[in-house]
Amino acid sequence: MSRSQVVAEHLPLLRRYARALTGNQASGDAYVGAMLEALLQDQSLLDQTHGPRAGLFRLFTQIWNSVSVNNDNADVATLSLPPERRLSNITPLPRQAFLLLSLEGFSEEEVGYILGIDIAETRKLTDAAGREMAAEIATDVLIIEDETFIAMDLESLVKNLGHNVIGVARTHSDAVALAKNKKPGLILADIQLADGSSGLDAVNELLRTFEVPVVFITAYPERFLTGERPEPAFLISKPFQPAMVSAVASQALFFQRNSRNRTPRAASA
Repeated sequence: MSRSQVVAEHLPLLRRYARALTGNQASGDAYVGAMLEALLQDQSLLDQTHGPRAGLFRLFTQIWNSVSVNNDNADVATLSLPPERRLSNITPLPRQAFLLLSLEGFSEEEVGYILGIDIAETRKLTDAAGREMAAEIATDVLIIEDETFIAMDLESLVKNLGHNVIGVARTHSDAVALAKNKKPGLILADIQLADGSSGLDAVNELLRTFEVPVVFITAYPERFLTGERPEPAFLISKPFQPAMVSAVASQALFFQRNSRNRTPRAASA
């Protein structure tokens, strides 16, 4: 397999990870684009000691963490990032470690390799992320999922995380009706519903009337990671692990909270 084929194979999930870090598609893709430009200029940057996927995530992380928190000019210009992307919002190392473990399924050894740290430090970072996420403000959650057992799993999971479930919607119309009764603080949504309606369409309709972070859950994430159209910022693959839902939901709430702290009327990522 050629180097370009290796990159293409792993690019969709790298874009998902970048989006989870930045909170939106445009910023995540800008960082991935910067990584690809660097790789085109020097192919030796891709270290495959732990395999090509880990190597790509390592190179991406080196670029991501090279942007100085105290420098708003040169580094951003070099990466050609959107001007609205403020460096103060760069996801800190604990969340990077937790997302690599929980969302992307890397081992502790691979996470240490990607972040350039040892396993002991990896464990310290993930513990710190767990404490940080436990401190997130509990919120009301709307679940849009037509599969009964998955809906039950999600409901139990978010309750164990300290959130309140305002309802489980199995169709587009159910979701809109539930949200009208009580606006959720977080939405977990399947994309393709059994009755032929779309969780994506339901969410887009709700977002026209109020702001809320959304995590989409789908059995076919690669279909929504092509870069050909607007895509979900937070995306989880089925089947999912509880830690994966916890990590991504917390990250979505993290960006929503920071957005509100900066400007009370700012749009969510």
